[in-house]
Amino acid sequence: MSKDNGAPKTEPRPKPGLFKRIFGRKEEPAENVPEVSAREAQEQVEPAITPAAAAGVSGPEAASLEPSPAEKKSWWARLRDGLSRSSNSIGQGLAAIFTKRKLDAAMLEDLEDVLIRADLGVATAARISKKVGEGRYDKDIGVDEVKAILAEEIEHVLAPYAQPLEIDPARKPFVILVVGVNGSGKTTTIGKLAAQFSSSGHKVLLVAGDTFRAAAIEQLRIWGERLNCKVVSSEQGSDASALAFDAMKAASECGADLMLMDTAGRLQNRAELMAELQKIIRVMKKIDSTAPHAVLLVLDATVGQNAMSQVEIFGRVAGVTGLIMTKLDGTARGGILVAIAEKFGLPIHFIGVGEGVADLEPFEARDFARAIAGMEN
Repeated sequence: MSKDNGAPKTEPRPKPGLFKRIFGRKEEPAENVPEVSAREAQEQVEPAITPAAAAGVSGPEAASLEPSPAEKKSWWARLRDGLSRSSNSIGQGLAAIFTKRKLDAAMLEDLEDVLIRADLGVATAARISKKVGEGRYDKDIGVDEVKAILAEEIEHVLAPYAQPLEIDPARKPFVILVVGVNGSGKTTTIGKLAAQFSSSGHKVLLVAGDTFRAAAIEQLRIWGERLNCKVVSSEQGSDASALAFDAMKAASECGADLMLMDTAGRLQNRAELMAELQKIIRVMKKIDSTAPHAVLLVLDATVGQNAMSQVEIFGRVAGVTGLIMTKLDGTARGGILVAIAEKFGLPIHFIGVGEGVADLEPFEARDFARAIAGMEN
């Protein structure tokens, strides 16, 4: 247990010096966070909490929380924009291959190389190349036709794993444990999920389980304040498993529908840190033998092939039940999601293509496939 016996608490106001980066992409230690004024902090934090309805505010305060013009774009438009690096990379490769000459074996080998470089995976790349070649040797084939085949095959791979996160009302509170490596975007993703669940009528309790980073604790407190969600936390450096125990009790006592617990980022090759994660799960089961009811692994798309080992090891250690992939807008290797789905067969619940609340959405295989292929919806 922590020095304060794990007693949960919520500080009313976060320290101003921690505002600057807590809603940014990089999860950095608190000592690296520069000081900002209260006015700057207000301007930086509030846009990240949109939409106003999710925050449960009205009047003048609601006006300051309205979505930016970018957030008002349709999800398809944001998805296609977010995946533009990946689709442009693939599209340029296709344009270089499928010139006016007739289809031959060399072109199919080049196509396979382009798809492998986009991290779609060897098996998927080989299957798509074979599909393109069927009945088309010595015939003209255009880039648009190849893109259509590409989208069709990617959708075929992903469709079985595009599954919504089901909240079992019989499990109350429904406990969601969020895990992942440093910098994958766990804490921000939890805030976005809390906004979505709160706006749909769920009573959410947040648990600041990344006890290594003061910035992560403060970040969840800010989300809790804006969304009117209770936040259970303890001092920096305290025992996360003790916090989990207290949070499970608090969630039951306050009648929460959902409990979302953050965890410290940990590299998948650090055995002692993975053991701490297993301890959190064991402690949860002392309160509810079926908890956690969902273990969500947050993956950073920009790490490419390294995400494969993350899924393998976190799956083995923590019993991952579903995936969330973030930062797809920051990489040309968005195809890694296809390779992960084909190898591990885990449900993909959400994907993220930006920093705003509206930039995290339930995963749809068809939309993703057509966006990464550079097609119109």
